[in-house]
Amino acid sequence: MKRISLSSILFPFVCLFFSQQAAAQNLPVYAGLSNDEQLSFVGMMMADLIEKYGSPRTVITERGNEIWQDDVVFQYNGAEFYIYRDRIWQVKLASTHGVSNGDRKAVVLLTLGNRALDMGNYILMPITGKDWPLMLRVNFDNLNNMEQTALSESAAYAAQVTAIFIYRPDY
Repeated sequence: MKRISLSSILFPFVCLFFSQQAAAQNLPVYAGLSNDEQLSFVGMMMADLIEKYGSPRTVITERGNEIWQDDVVFQYNGAEFYIYRDRIWQVKLASTHGVSNGDRKAVVLLTLGNRALDMGNYILMPITGKDWPLMLRVNFDNLNNMEQTALSESAAYAAQVTAIFIYRPDY
């Protein structure tokens, strides 16, 4: 009769445990949160963000159009949090409100409905019902110089989402 060692039985379970841990680390920090919960990131205290999600993966600075528009950005898996003083004023997400990076513009317009404002190379959608005004902005590729390149309408609607932001427009 063949003897089975304890290590040969435990090995598959240990591998499974560590593979699940690695997969969980690659999930966006907002995985499982509703759209409303994602909106609550804007206005959150920086200390609360760190308490909830730990230290950011990376901290960078992002240059604005004007010197006073420079931001400190905390990067976590699938999200970037833009800090003004001690609060988050803008969040960049890989997906929210049924829209994800890589989606086509035509699909985004259908998903967001009649409140979405098509601005050419981006879409804006005001978000109401919060303590302060919020805006959803969806940026697209291939439309940076729309006036100069005179893209056809079908090409414009085929553009893909490159960035999704939720922000306070009053900052």
